[in-house]
Amino acid sequence: MTSSENSTSMSRGMQTGFRPEPPVFLLTQDEVRAAVPELGSLLKACVEDGAGIGFILPLPQEKAEAFWQSRLPFLQSGEAFLMAAKEGEEIAGVVMLLLAGQDNGRHRADVAKLMVHPRHRRKGLARKLMSAVDGLARTQNRWLLVLDTVTGDRAEQLYPSCGYEKAGVIPNYAYNSHGHLDATTLFYKDLR
Repeated sequence: MTSSENSTSMSRGMQTGFRPEPPVFLLTQDEVRAAVPELGSLLKACVEDGAGIGFILPLPQEKAEAFWQSRLPFLQSGEAFLMAAKEGEEIAGVVMLLLAGQDNGRHRADVAKLMVHPRHRRKGLARKLMSAVDGLARTQNRWLLVLDTVTGDRAEQLYPSCGYEKAGVIPNYAYNSHGHLDATTLFYKDLR
């Protein structure tokens, strides 16, 4: 880690009380803004590889970048956090933590947009990102984590191995990247 990365990581740690272990880094809003083209490429590559993360093919680079631009206000307000796993200088994967804003949900957060670039899979990065999300959630006093994934997707196998419990399946929940309806599996994790 360079001295500028270290000082940036330290400032993020002071703001959240959390510093993930490399290769995972908690990104600031400015770092996300600077990385929008790279994040767009990551999103595009994952969708093209079949990831069910809210987009249908074809996914233009501009639309992928616009998604990340649209997250910036949530990062600025502290309603959301983005962590990245790096391989060298490249962002190889990401995950978001979205804090529930309702008064009766201050104990809860959604885990969203876990993605690892196809060329960086099978290196344990998704598991490292999920572990980091747990630590970050704890610093935000969020002990109930919720997520969903396409039923039958490879990620469905990952979450139970990270301590998540299956809550159920919703049929015909969302269109996949090829435009066909897929079921989604809901998971939760109690960090207490």
